[in-house]
Amino acid sequence: MKVGFIGTGWFAKTHAAILSEMDGVDVAAFCGTTIEKAEKEARNWSNAKGYTNVDDMLEKQKLDAVYICVPPMAHGEIELALIDRNIPFFVEKPLGIDEQPIQIARKIEEKGLITSVGYHWRYKETTNKALALLQESKAGIAVGYWMGNMPMIPWWRDVDKSGGQFVEQTTHIVDLLRYLCGEIIEVYAAYGNKVMQEKVEGTTVADVGSVMMKLKNGMVATISNTCILKDSGKVGLDLYLEEGIIELRNEHLREINGKQILEYKDQVNPYMVENKIFLEAVKTGNPEKILADYKDSLKTHQVTLAANQSAISGQPIKLGV
Repeated sequence: MKVGFIGTGWFAKTHAAILSEMDGVDVAAFCGTTIEKAEKEARNWSNAKGYTNVDDMLEKQKLDAVYICVPPMAHGEIELALIDRNIPFFVEKPLGIDEQPIQIARKIEEKGLITSVGYHWRYKETTNKALALLQESKAGIAVGYWMGNMPMIPWWRDVDKSGGQFVEQTTHIVDLLRYLCGEIIEVYAAYGNKVMQEKVEGTTVADVGSVMMKLKNGMVATISNTCILKDSGKVGLDLYLEEGIIELRNEHLREINGKQILEYKDQVNPYMVENKIFLEAVKTGNPEKILADYKDSLKTHQVTLAANQSAISGQPIKLGV
């Protein structure tokens, strides 16, 4: 299977490293913003070549699948080029910074194209454990967090390029909430600029924010984020049930029932799992094991865009489901 990469940053390196350990997978091409970046990544593979133009790469290489690992503002034309050529693709979140993913999702459905989106929390063993616990008890409220520092990347702190923290980072927690508890039907958001605009030149993203949500099943949830910390802080989702609390973090799940606390940890790398499932789907033509395809991930994207809209308007935003 011949695979290409568009992007040469952390996500591209992470996925390519995983693919290097898989039998029958040959990374044949990298497309970067400069030929130097593309060729640097290509040198890790015996037959790979570097490109700076997506169409050029797709015309010169016969690829079975492509990974899209680019900043939020770079999405759109890349996906459309792959759809036109019927090439399955794996795309890292977020899907973009505007409503164009709606058009892309329609075209994907028309072609019946296999896609996967990098919501790796869905593939965690601890997430599956949470799903099992939720079958036994009813959750009433959820509280999510992405409390951390600001990535020192120029495009990230520009809201017109990244979409802001809720779109670019906290989307993982929004998607986790949807996956575990169901669809979100209304959001009300409040954002603020407390620290980073004065500390880091060119910062236009909000650095604090909270989003209140109503779910179709009657639950309510709040997800808050900040990027004012010096180091990474709390990231995860807490679910409050009849019997106790489920605490989901990147490193573990805690099941709290009164004084009894049970802890579970992942034994398998979820990035490895999502990659294997995507490439197996491409190989067999059967996408049923993919947990986050483009169509489903679009709903998460629309929730984050609605939060941004609510923060600007000061009004709650209702979502169709």
